[in-house]
Amino acid sequence: MEKYSSTKVPQKRRNHTQTSTTRGRKRARWVAIFLALLMTILLASPLYAASSILVSHGSTTTKKIALTFDFGSDAGGLSSILQTLATYKVKSTFFMTGESAASNPAAAKTILAGAHEIGNHSYSHPDFTTITSTQMVDQLRRTENVLVSQTGQKPKPYFRPPYGAYNSTVLQTVGNAGYTHTILWNIDTIDWQNPSTATIISRVLDNARNGAIVLMHVSGTINARYALPGIIEGLKSRGYGLVTISELLGTAVSYTTYTVKAGDTLYKIASLYNV
Repeated sequence: MEKYSSTKVPQKRRNHTQTSTTRGRKRARWVAIFLALLMTILLASPLYAASSILVSHGSTTTKKIALTFDFGSDAGGLSSILQTLATYKVKSTFFMTGESAASNPAAAKTILAGAHEIGNHSYSHPDFTTITSTQMVDQLRRTENVLVSQTGQKPKPYFRPPYGAYNSTVLQTVGNAGYTHTILWNIDTIDWQNPSTATIISRVLDNARNGAIVLMHVSGTINARYALPGIIEGLKSRGYGLVTISELLGTAVSYTTYTVKAGDTLYKIASLYNV
């Protein structure tokens, strides 16, 4: 009987060093993708938003002043104010409550049509230091909803607290809600007390300075609308440029977020951020 010898076929040895390196690279890649996704979620999350920046004036090195108007439910003075601003070719910023927008459906569109700005002044004008964070957000969102339905635009990124009342909780909460700047003022006309036209004008002109933010109100029962021509003429004669809040602050705020869609993978999302 013929005998056969058993010969082992040589096996190709794996390069364990190479395999280990490849695995390490893959692991590092997936860790990077995971971290990119995590950062995307965190940056988009309101829990990690910055506190709103408190602003009472702009740069003191440029000769600019912002005329601002708080707009409650009384729209009686709006047409006069807008006509005066148009006549003098001045752009302004209006802080509207949701109630004012709801009660005057054409007002927000008319303001924006004049190339003016709109900021959020809450819905029903409560003191934000006396309500909860949940209630604050509800006030902001309700106003947003009204304005978006009327104009297609949100009143971000500017918020003016009712009564000028704020604390650290207010600033953090409105910052979380996307309002990067909380706008106060450093020239108060106190027009709501209905002083004379001459008094309102002098309160502005006597305190005029670079970067000032002037507070007035939209109302058919106070004299601010009658004082406005004198205020504008007086400030312009002194060489001041009258601008919106965004022009005064030089802010052009934009946000980039990503909404996860059906079929997305970690790799696809990470690749959008060049990971």
